[in-house]
Amino acid sequence: MQDTIESPTIATADIIEPAILYFGTPVVLVGTCNEDGSYNLAPMSSAWWVGWRCMLGLARESKTTANLIRSGECVLNLPSAGLVGAVDRLARSTGSDPVPPGKLWRGYRHEKDKFGLCGLTATRGDTVAAPRALECPVQIEAKLAHVHEMAQEDAVWRGNLTAIEVRVTRVHAHPQIMMAGEPNRIDPDKWRPLIMSFQQFYGLTPKKLQRSELGQIPESMYKPPDWRPAT
Repeated sequence: MQDTIESPTIATADIIEPAILYFGTPVVLVGTCNEDGSYNLAPMSSAWWVGWRCMLGLARESKTTANLIRSGECVLNLPSAGLVGAVDRLARSTGSDPVPPGKLWRGYRHEKDKFGLCGLTATRGDTVAAPRALECPVQIEAKLAHVHEMAQEDAVWRGNLTAIEVRVTRVHAHPQIMMAGEPNRIDPDKWRPLIMSFQQFYGLTPKKLQRSELGQIPESMYKPPDWRPAT
């Protein structure tokens, strides 16, 4: 007798309008140089790679955005799940002084020494002046390629969002995450990136790692009062 396979139950999907769409991506600590040559370090998770190019989704008012566009370079430091505490200490801090109104509303404060705040070790990149965070298992040096102003057709979001394309110039990786016998391949069985999903921290495990300071901001505060999705 032929075995029968039960079809999975298909649930009806509801139409929703979530304030944010952070479904789960690796955390990136973006290292840049301030105007005076000091270092800035900012966590973000709107990043994706194709080949040796990376797209970064950033707030237009961010200090990181200003530094990156002005200097034309950055370092994309990828923390492991074990660095969750250091990353969370950067939450709700900004290198901008004064603090932009949008961030002030969400409880951000100005911090000049970001590396001192999170306890990570800074060193200058090889191909860029921007800082690497030595504790991060992956450190990607990159230079500015293109700046794309997002949501130009949207009266509410126009001028607030920027997509920045960077080209990778050098990649540093800890030996502990490399594949045996492969000098240029990271082993996914050893690499445990820190993931942010809807403002909460996760690793490659089914459980949340710890309470997230950023997660204390209500998601509704990310959605402008008059904004509606385009149809």
